[in-house]
Amino acid sequence: MANTPKSSRGRSNKAPAKAAATPEADDVIETPEPAAEMRDDALAAPQAPAVRIAPAEPAESEAAEDGEDAAKKQLSFSASRQFPNWLAEQKASLVFTTYQAGRVFFVGTRDGGRVSLFERFFNRAMGLAVDGDKLWLASLFQLWKFTNSLQPGQTWGRGYDRLYVPRVGFTTGDIDLHDIGVDDKGRVIFVNTLFGCLATVSTDYSFQPLWKPPFISRLAAEDRCHLNGLAMDGGKARFVTAVGRTDVADGWREHRQSGGVVVDVQSGEIACTGLSMPHSPRVHNGTLYVLNSGQGEFGKVDLATGKFEPIAFIPGYLRGMSFINNFAVVATSKPRDGTFSGLALDDRLKKAGVEARCGISVIDLNTGDAVHWLRFDSIIEEMYDVAVLPGCTRPAALGFRTDEIRRVLSMPPGAGGR
Repeated sequence: MANTPKSSRGRSNKAPAKAAATPEADDVIETPEPAAEMRDDALAAPQAPAVRIAPAEPAESEAAEDGEDAAKKQLSFSASRQFPNWLAEQKASLVFTTYQAGRVFFVGTRDGGRVSLFERFFNRAMGLAVDGDKLWLASLFQLWKFTNSLQPGQTWGRGYDRLYVPRVGFTTGDIDLHDIGVDDKGRVIFVNTLFGCLATVSTDYSFQPLWKPPFISRLAAEDRCHLNGLAMDGGKARFVTAVGRTDVADGWREHRQSGGVVVDVQSGEIACTGLSMPHSPRVHNGTLYVLNSGQGEFGKVDLATGKFEPIAFIPGYLRGMSFINNFAVVATSKPRDGTFSGLALDDRLKKAGVEARCGISVIDLNTGDAVHWLRFDSIIEEMYDVAVLPGCTRPAALGFRTDEIRRVLSMPPGAGGR
């Protein structure tokens, strides 16, 4: 029989209590666990052309947060037939964020080869970083560090084999925190988009600046170049992406079509130019990959020539990327009016005869084919980041609006004296 984390008392049948004295309690809402489990159980049979899921009833907290009639809404998604099999073959799960709906989703597999979906609510959920059994998450004005509280062989709830618990939260203020990385010393590094710099946390200040692009003359809360993406390599911050090389408040908006750049953090040199709203640079097996978001392109950068080489067109505004083995996992959004409109992506979608999609695509690096996918069919329209959770079958997390965070207790192995 599987072990579970220690609890101070049995599961309560009462309605979830409102969080008390939580720094972000008024801005963070949590889906009660039964609702998340109902999403799990509503999956169609795996032999169908695509698995599809919809909750029996929506989370009560959605109406309270959005001020809308949540009873008329249902969160649903569809997935390619072999998507859960692919996850099982890779011995991995996924976590991804949507700031538009303020949610973090954990996707894995369950008995019968079906998809397991678990969600938690964090206002403006953005960047993610996985560091062993730690998970970092950016939200509206805080940066959270989660730790997996399960030992090998333990499970929680309905068989979740990894349980991320928020242990430390840093209040950064609303600095429009985007991508996150962890260096070889265990220090968290993040993109501070409002100030156009890389930074780390501070116990005394909103942030501690670490680096800024050479074309930014000084740090100011003006979002001068829309610095957004961060690529780590060898435990060091190596590349960043920016929408424009501008040094005036909000200047990047005039360069959305082709002013995007990749900057080498170590040298300060421009590694690639001519991109349209680039995001999510990542180094995988020695190759620099980047999303040319305004064109809907996943590709790589030839560092010798500085040229961007498209690998695949994915219908949507691309943002968020992670890798496992020989596959890239890319998040896509539906373009919204304003920032995303008027880009070359609009024409490419028309020529392809398709609409933009919101979800994730799995790309085979050998062929450039999008071999698996998961798409949201309602409510969720914009994604930000996605990360791979290696060695995990069915992940979950705790939040601040349900009783579990009061009752799930853990301590270091051997600390009990036996």
